[in-house]
Amino acid sequence: MSRLSVIVPALDEADNIGACLRSLAAARRRGAEIIVVDGGSTDATVAAAVPHADVVLRAPRGRAVQLDSGIRAARGDILFFVHADCLAPEHADLIIADAIGSRSMAWGRFDVHIASDRRALRMVAAMMNLRSRHTAIATGDQGIFVTRALLDRIGGMPMLPLMEDIALSRALKRVTAPLCLREKIVASDRRWERRGVARTILLMWRMRLAYYLGADPAGLAPRYDDVR
Repeated sequence: MSRLSVIVPALDEADNIGACLRSLAAARRRGAEIIVVDGGSTDATVAAAVPHADVVLRAPRGRAVQLDSGIRAARGDILFFVHADCLAPEHADLIIADAIGSRSMAWGRFDVHIASDRRALRMVAAMMNLRSRHTAIATGDQGIFVTRALLDRIGGMPMLPLMEDIALSRALKRVTAPLCLREKIVASDRRWERRGVARTILLMWRMRLAYYLGADPAGLAPRYDDVR
C-alpha cells in the first residue's frame, strides 16, 4: 500500500502551523507521515509544530528549497504539499489515495476556499479553481499532490525563489493531466486583507504575467513578500 508524506514548508507561522497540522491529524493516525520544514523562523513555529509532526527540519529560506528538503527526507511514495496557513480536507489522505489508486492519476490538487465570508474572496477562489481546471496549472494554496515516481521523472522540485508551483505544474502536465479535485483546502485570507483584494489581485497577475514573459523569479520574489 502506498504511503503518503505530507510536507509543510513554514516561516514564522506560529499562529497558523498548529491549526494546519491538526487538520492533518486524522491522516497521521491513519499512517501518513507529517514533515514540517522550517525556513528560519524567528517565532515559535518549530515549537508549535513538534507535537503534531513526525519530522521537523530546518532548511534555508525559500519554499522550493524547503519542499526539496522535505522530499529528500520523506519516506512516502506519494507527496502532498500543504502551505502552513492552509487547512487540509479532513480525509485528504483517503481522497488522494483514491485518486492515485483507483483513478490511476499521478498528480493533482484540491479546489481552494479562502477563509472569509467576503463575496469578493469567494469569487477569487472560484476563479482560481476555474482557471486551474482550464490551464492544468495548480498553485501551492491548492495542495498539490504527486507520486514520487512522477516527480523523479521530471527532475524533482523546480529550484526557483518564486513560482515553483507554476513551474512544477508546467513540468507535470507535460507528462500527464492533473486531477482537479472538488474537495476544498482552506487557505488564509491574510494576503488579501493586508493589502486589499483588488491590489493583491493586480500585483499577483502582474507577477505571473512577468514570469510567463520570461522575468527572472529572483527579481519577482521581493514583491511577493509584500503579499505573503
